[in-house]
Amino acid sequence: MANGSMANNERQGQLFLGCFIALVTTAFGFISRVFLLDQWGDEFGLDPAQLGRLAGIGIWPFAVSIIGFSLFIDRIGYKTAMYFAFLGHATWVVMGVSAYFVSQQGNNDLAFSLLYWGSLILALGNGTVEAFINPVVATVYSTEKTKWLNILHAGWPGGLVLAGMLVIFMQDTEWWIKIGLIAIPAVAYFLLLAPLKFPVSERVASGVSYRSMLAEFGTLGAIVVGFLVTLQLMDFYSIARPLEPGERWIFIGIGVAIVAAFAAYTRSLGRPLLFLLVLIMMPLATTEIGTDTWITDIMKGVFEQENFGWNSGWVVVYTAVIMMVLRFFAGPIVHSLSPLGLLIASSILAIAGLYMLSSATGLMIFAAATLYGLGKTFFWPTMLGVVAEQTPRGGALTLNAIAGIGMLTVGTLGTPFIGALQADREIQMLSSADGLATEVPQLFQNGQLAAVEQKNIYEIINYETISQDKLKEALASASPEARARVAKILAEGQQRALADMTIFPIIMLASYLVLLAYFRSRGGYHAQVLTGHAAQDAKFTGGVVGPMEA
Repeated sequence: MANGSMANNERQGQLFLGCFIALVTTAFGFISRVFLLDQWGDEFGLDPAQLGRLAGIGIWPFAVSIIGFSLFIDRIGYKTAMYFAFLGHATWVVMGVSAYFVSQQGNNDLAFSLLYWGSLILALGNGTVEAFINPVVATVYSTEKTKWLNILHAGWPGGLVLAGMLVIFMQDTEWWIKIGLIAIPAVAYFLLLAPLKFPVSERVASGVSYRSMLAEFGTLGAIVVGFLVTLQLMDFYSIARPLEPGERWIFIGIGVAIVAAFAAYTRSLGRPLLFLLVLIMMPLATTEIGTDTWITDIMKGVFEQENFGWNSGWVVVYTAVIMMVLRFFAGPIVHSLSPLGLLIASSILAIAGLYMLSSATGLMIFAAATLYGLGKTFFWPTMLGVVAEQTPRGGALTLNAIAGIGMLTVGTLGTPFIGALQADREIQMLSSADGLATEVPQLFQNGQLAAVEQKNIYEIINYETISQDKLKEALASASPEARARVAKILAEGQQRALADMTIFPIIMLASYLVLLAYFRSRGGYHAQVLTGHAAQDAKFTGGVVGPMEA
């Protein structure tokens, strides 16, 4: 018996380590793309919103795989999902590395396509990782969920720190090598997990029916998913050519069909509280993952103007260190403040941190980043903890679905919208700069900035941006001093956009205050416990499940 118990513990430890490294792999894929976005933007001539679209394609498909696999992962098994995740990571390595060599041959269109579609496959693999690691670890350590899931999801910021430092130190190395770094942890988790037998899911063991699980999410949640999927399908199709008015109705019909099918099967609107949490998750994900996606590019110009001599990626690495350390101690902090109290405090810190970052200079950048890092650390895991505690019958689906919606929001709306905020700020700063029309008259016509283009994304995000071609043409004949001033103004404009991003945590703060009042009216916040059939209460009291955040 002792030998059997020891062997079982070793298997559990190997399962956990493999899941941990799988999450580290997703962080490698995310951070390498974040650090390369600016370089790709220059190489392929992308404006901020277009660059945001490239950033988004590496995020939103996460939602497709995490939600999709959650619907049938109990039937195909966790190991099959692991194989799919590894295939996605391996395919990204091949396509991403190939894109570099294709671009070196002058075929930028093909290179961009390889990066775009390869990023989609990477995101599908990342979402699949999240779909299997959460229930595996929750099942293996069913009596200590909170402890082990928090340790597990320290792997995300840990991966950001490790990969971020590697990429920074390889600053002058060709970017195909930086993409290829993900192969190291990907092969490691595959070799660890492939020989092992995976556990059966808790939902199946507890006797909760499949329909009951879906009913927790309900039609209201499906409406959000259908809307976001419709937008992303439109974006896919419009890459080749603009959509015709009639074609939009085809994609709208697909979204309606998704909702109708879900409603017909579940015959449930879903839990109203869960629907509210879904809506809150949209600005939450944009605050954390959307900002992290852009922060390196935004702060690059500031660091250059400050003559720091540092890579702006250190801001992401620094905040990731804060997240990694604090997530190991999430349990005592949650118990002392309560989940909603912690989310309220986190929102306040994020508002202060982003606002300070919008104007910080010198070492104050890292002081502001400290506030932002403290704020974002507990957003995602505590939010999913609330979902787990309040909708236990939803099992892995409600956890994975709300995480998927968050990622889908960032990819379809969040990152492009943040790019549009930057573009608007750049125009404001250039238009209001004293004497710039005299220094660079080619930029202006009749006192108005002339290099402005009207653009939109999905015909929902309408924005103005500076034409990069017209800007380069206007600056070609300008003095070095004028060019330097324009570069400084543009850098300040991107940084000022961080103040505009505080609208997201402000919305969250207001929402959490409403939730706090709601629970107090019902006698306080209490976790809902699932009992019955083969279920044990300890297995269904929630637990804090962290994200594959961005």
